[in-house]
Amino acid sequence: MFKRKGWAGIKNGELLRLAETDFDLFITSDQNIRYQQNLAGRKIAVLELSTNDIERIEAAASIIQEAVEKIEPEQFKQLEIP
Repeated sequence: MFKRKGWAGIKNGELLRLAETDFDLFITSDQNIRYQQNLAGRKIAVLELSTNDIERIEAAASIIQEAVEKIEPEQFKQLEIP
């Protein structure tokens, strides 16, 4: 997705700004994003996953889907992946 849009290698701040123009939700496993980026006033919702382990993420697909369905615009939410 990022390569197709020409976004490969872009850092979080700029990536969030670009994503806001096309997307409603930004999903990340960067657990420092809320400290490194000013999320106040962002239109895009941010869902922070507790891991970047793809096997755990895939196993938690239903939990993630539920969180995606419930998150509101401009909301930041942390999601613990078992």
